[in-house]
Amino acid sequence: MTNDYRRMPKNGRSIKPAPPEMTNAESFYYLKQMNTKTPMVVVMTDGEEIRGWIEWYDKSCLKVNREGAPNLLIQKHCIKYLFKQEEESV
Repeated sequence: MTNDYRRMPKNGRSIKPAPPEMTNAESFYYLKQMNTKTPMVVVMTDGEEIRGWIEWYDKSCLKVNREGAPNLLIQKHCIKYLFKQEEESV
């Protein structure tokens, strides 16, 4: 038996799953937050929290605009996770 990870649809043709970077889920999320200028919290791998809204993004980085502080260009590999500031527990 071969280790073929392709899905088999009902019509019998195999379909290769889309690579994670091609699902557009990340793009959809970033565009939604950019269009509404949603206040975000970006938690870095070292624990530092950066607050602002996402102005733009590409494959390797995000540009975060901040009130009263310089805007930042953040490499994605340095981001642990991010979330909407309104979801922060009080």
